[in-house]
Amino acid sequence: MSILDSIILGIVEGLTEFLPVSSTGHLTITEKLLGLPVDSTAVTAYTAVIQMGAIAAVLLFFWRDILAIATAWVGGLASRSRRDSADYRLGWYVIIGSVPVGLVGLLAKDVITGPLRSLWWVAGALIAWSAVMILAEHRGSQRRDLSRVRLLDAIVIGLAQCISLVPGISRSGATISAGLLAGLDRVTATRLSFFLSIPALTAAGLYELKDVVGSNVGIAPTVVGTAVSFVVAYAAIAWLLRFVAGHSIVAFVPYRVALGGVLLALLGTGVMTAT
Repeated sequence: MSILDSIILGIVEGLTEFLPVSSTGHLTITEKLLGLPVDSTAVTAYTAVIQMGAIAAVLLFFWRDILAIATAWVGGLASRSRRDSADYRLGWYVIIGSVPVGLVGLLAKDVITGPLRSLWWVAGALIAWSAVMILAEHRGSQRRDLSRVRLLDAIVIGLAQCISLVPGISRSGATISAGLLAGLDRVTATRLSFFLSIPALTAAGLYELKDVVGSNVGIAPTVVGTAVSFVVAYAAIAWLLRFVAGHSIVAFVPYRVALGGVLLALLGTGVMTAT
């Protein structure tokens, strides 16, 4: 992998990680266009590792919130009187909501990094999950804010993260949709999506790091890709929070459907191969 490849992939990761358009799907498409073997263990691992740049952007952007949640959670463990704090409960919600995707990710790793890396899956998931996003916007009551988040919300969103392991669905698209269907307002669902991304993507990146180190991908491209994704993702986070405050996530559906349709056409005509 060249440095130019890593810069391009870092930009794609940073732009798409938190938008409901599927970062893994876009990375798979980009890797294919760059001539990289999308079903290679090292390339698949690289995709997961550079996501840690996007997570670093979340940590920096929300550092005050994260510090408040972590402090309240640790304080609640030490003192029963501090357990009435909303931040203490939110800390547990993030931990509990992150368990399902961790278990499914480990148990289904061979499927996720193997057959599901096919562009047929990416194209189909881009189109199919768009219907869920439309449903979530039309059926969600959006009556509850962050102060009214419940444990059940975290579990539902955590289960949605498992579905997003299919490339093309989008982790943010799945979790925001689940939050909306649970009755959360759009900004709250988006913020919870950010918070729940931290344990899931950090664990995935650290786990896959072993398959990048010593591979033909190279350390320099990995560092560059991660750094670029951090810078681009920080800007994307700021933009998305402003966007969802006044716009429906259905705005992303035409792009998802168009991209999925183009992919199906290219695959169906043999212009592009699935792996």
